[in-house]
Amino acid sequence: HEKLEAARPESRSAPPPRRPTHFLSAVITIALIDIVFSLDSVITAIGMVEEVWIMVTAMVLAMLVMLVFARPIGTFVDRHPTIKVLALSFLILIGVLLAAEGLGQHLDKGYIYFAMAFAVAVEMINLKLRKGAAPLLPDSHTSGPLAAEPHP
Repeated sequence: HEKLEAARPESRSAPPPRRPTHFLSAVITIALIDIVFSLDSVITAIGMVEEVWIMVTAMVLAMLVMLVFARPIGTFVDRHPTIKVLALSFLILIGVLLAAEGLGQHLDKGYIYFAMAFAVAVEMINLKLRKGAAPLLPDSHTSGPLAAEPHP
């Protein structure tokens, strides 16, 4: 991916300014997207519970949690693009697991969970180490005491 955790000067022109979004329209958009993507959860929940009020309460609470945490999680992911790569690798890993199980191959989920937990632990260590590191510059490898003399 083209982004790194440390700051790099951008060589591209600045993106066009975005139109201001009204808070209400943003909330409505998020709610509509949430409703569309949670329809499968609603259908599953209807089949799992006998008490409708439990299902309604769970769905309302889930929507509220998503509305509260959507922005902080989005901001975190925007600041740390390697998290996007980690999430994509998890999706691929789960997709391969589901495909293998669909073909009749049993894979122990403990190995998958351990691999995911290990990857998250490594990423957390990397984030911690990068937090105190100096920003990367395009020519940072050409400066310092070990750098070669410039050629005329």
